[in-house]
Amino acid sequence: MNKLLAIKNLTISFGKKDTFSPVVHDISFDVFENEILGIVGESGSGKSVTSLAILGLLPKKETKLNGQINYGERNLLYTDEKSFRNIRGKEIAMIFQEPMSALNPSLKCGFQVSEILRHHFNMNTSEAKRETIALFEKVKLPRPKDIFNSYPHQISGGQMQRVMIAMAIACKPKLLIADEPTTALDVTVQKEIISLLKSLQQETKMAMLFISHDLSLVSEIADRVVVMYKGNIVENATTIDIFKNPKAEYTKALLASRPALDVRLKKLPTIASIADKSFVPHEMKLTERAKRHKQIYTKNPILEVQNLEKYYFSNVGIFGKRKIVKAVDNVSFSVFEGETLGLVGESGCGKSTLGRTILQLEKATSGNIKYRGKELSKLSPSEIRNLRKEIQIIFQDPYSSLNPRLMIGQALMEPMQVHKLGKTSRERKDKVLHLIEKVGLDESYFYRYPHELSGGQRQRVGIARTIAMEPKLVICDESVSALDISVQAQVLNLLNELKNDFGFTYIFISHDLAVVKYMSDQLLVMNSGRIEELGDADEIYANPQTEYSKKLIDAIPKGL
Repeated sequence: MNKLLAIKNLTISFGKKDTFSPVVHDISFDVFENEILGIVGESGSGKSVTSLAILGLLPKKETKLNGQINYGERNLLYTDEKSFRNIRGKEIAMIFQEPMSALNPSLKCGFQVSEILRHHFNMNTSEAKRETIALFEKVKLPRPKDIFNSYPHQISGGQMQRVMIAMAIACKPKLLIADEPTTALDVTVQKEIISLLKSLQQETKMAMLFISHDLSLVSEIADRVVVMYKGNIVENATTIDIFKNPKAEYTKALLASRPALDVRLKKLPTIASIADKSFVPHEMKLTERAKRHKQIYTKNPILEVQNLEKYYFSNVGIFGKRKIVKAVDNVSFSVFEGETLGLVGESGCGKSTLGRTILQLEKATSGNIKYRGKELSKLSPSEIRNLRKEIQIIFQDPYSSLNPRLMIGQALMEPMQVHKLGKTSRERKDKVLHLIEKVGLDESYFYRYPHELSGGQRQRVGIARTIAMEPKLVICDESVSALDISVQAQVLNLLNELKNDFGFTYIFISHDLAVVKYMSDQLLVMNSGRIEELGDADEIYANPQTEYSKKLIDAIPKGL
């Protein structure tokens, strides 16, 4: 195979004036024609920064680049902006991590793609529109003509990602860079996007740089894999060699951190535990699970949901005919004290709406929600406020749920003060310092702001804020979906440790069935607002009873 891109001794440093700190250290790798190269690593490993350097998209004043990025006969580090404009999109294209932020919300989807065709190929408006609709058909978008005239907010996340792919392949590039193109998508949509990218690559013979933090996912698409850690390449081999015979300890840790589907470990391996060498993963035996379930299910339910319905109504048409959307449709289940109930399904299945309705953040259309025998809909506003201490939520995005102007310590003390927990400020501060330590951070984080923390650290703060209320029932709403695999393992271990220490009961909501299976005693599968399946988590995975559950399980990236 011919070499399309050669990166040699590349160092990337960020800073100002004479003070620069390297974030990528002297890395070298090649991308060949008609191959898919995977780059894997955690946040901060340098993988996305490297891809931005290839396209000349790093800020000029704050960045210092050394080494070579050779594309054909040209070193892209010494390419001027005018020349880069002819390369970007036409010869090297990119699918960005978050389509909602990469697409212009004020422009229709079709216009954004056709604009590229007009710019690079001098097409007129009608020619560009025809070609764009053909591209939408190629990436298997439903109703391509309607989506051409739709704004990004009017279509789903998976559809937005397909628009991004259509935009990226519009000019038939020689190299396509896909930077975390499936992060936070449902497993079924993720599988569709991976299949689409593979088929497009095989059809066009373009080279692809596929960037992800998930080795199992990369194994489904890549020919070779480069593993990065803290700005260094720790391993570079074929996908089969990486999975069957990993050399670097970090690669072994990445592979081990993902919840296994065939066994249930008591504690997930993490990078720190594997480096320690003393960590031995222990499988939870069937007898242990049976004993645990006997302790849980002999008690009374802490939460009973009976025939719950949550409908949304909208007026459509000139006669104002009402359209009914059944977000939660006749759902019944019980949650027992000390249990983790897993709630899984695709986006739009109603699982988050169900969680918000239980929390009384949404008013149920009909049905009953009983907490410790009390019907929640009959409680007064003051009684609901008091109940908030006992029923808490860990949000999906901890950054948006934290006040950027408050230090972490203040953010943790504020709800304690509202609910009159702790007699004095000193007592509350001491408790917060203890909680910060409990979630694996040190006391210096008390004085930090949210923007100074990584995603995993912010999630730990979100967990600390939740347990500060001393709750009995905790709803975890996609609380690990956007985290790196190794950080995800740390947070899942932490949640289980806190459950044992404080006696929590969890409703664990996620679209990732592998994670839900690891965490859960019982599993509730939702589809279009209804319960598809409810039962023991291991039994549902081993023997799913519905086609929908089978589809979710089949879509889980399983590695080689």
